[in-house]
Amino acid sequence: MTNNIPDISFITVCYNGFKDTCGLIESLHKHLQSVSYEIIVVDNASHEDEAAKIQKLYPTVIAIRSDVNGGFSGGNNIGIRAAKGKYLFLINNDTYIESDEMPSLIERLESRPDIGGVSPKIRFAFPPQHIQFAGFTPLSQITLRNTMLGFDCPDDGSHDTPHPTPYLHGAAMMIKREVIEKAGMMPEIFFLYYEELDWSTSMTRAGYELWYEPRCTVFHKESQSTGQLSKLRTYYLTRNRLLYARRNLKGTDRFLSVLYQSTVAAGKNSLTYALKGRFDLFFAVYCGVNRGLFMPSTSPNCIMHKF
Repeated sequence: MTNNIPDISFITVCYNGFKDTCGLIESLHKHLQSVSYEIIVVDNASHEDEAAKIQKLYPTVIAIRSDVNGGFSGGNNIGIRAAKGKYLFLINNDTYIESDEMPSLIERLESRPDIGGVSPKIRFAFPPQHIQFAGFTPLSQITLRNTMLGFDCPDDGSHDTPHPTPYLHGAAMMIKREVIEKAGMMPEIFFLYYEELDWSTSMTRAGYELWYEPRCTVFHKESQSTGQLSKLRTYYLTRNRLLYARRNLKGTDRFLSVLYQSTVAAGKNSLTYALKGRFDLFFAVYCGVNRGLFMPSTSPNCIMHKF
């Protein structure tokens, strides 16, 4: 550590995830020796004061209690404002590491001035521990769908080549501090889902390249806080695809994407949920379309939507 400035500021957001957060902290403490670092935990208005519990257990950790749940972006932005590190590593609290591979990420970031961010290889934590992320394909212009490269593939070496990626993965991303100055903070309007895609788009628009670096691996327990078919997930995915299109597409592409999301995609999903008797999800799609079409696309941070 030089002049009290750590190499890396690890920033993680917890919401009723005390056990997972402790697991992440302990894995960092156990394995990291090659870099200086600080750990910043932002308690996003958990039911209990998890920040106080973490501070007591881990006195060197910077634990910040937020009075409101500002979502993934809002929580991370609190951590970013408190961070002192040369590099900012945003990492999910339900992840952990098993070895000290952080220098490979720093090496990738410093290999060229125009590389602004990097995500490691991400593998599922549970057996058989297949790959979750080895880079992204670009979002399609109209449907706004893309693919995670390597998803559910065995880690057999076939995804061990570093390469540019259009988007960083929200579960683990390291960025240069200067990127914040040019691309801005993480957009808080999304609250949940699509914020890292929007932020990555802002970075590339500012002239930076983003990379996937497989020499570092992070294991991800995969968030279960919203559920695979929950109202919350359905609402935010529906709303935020529309917001992303409105914020980042132009001209005909913008018009067609918004039209497709609000009619074809939403109509298909609504019909599917209705036929399954999931009228709670049917209503979540309706709410998502309504908000995605009519809320200001440059609105500041949002609070959690209540159904």
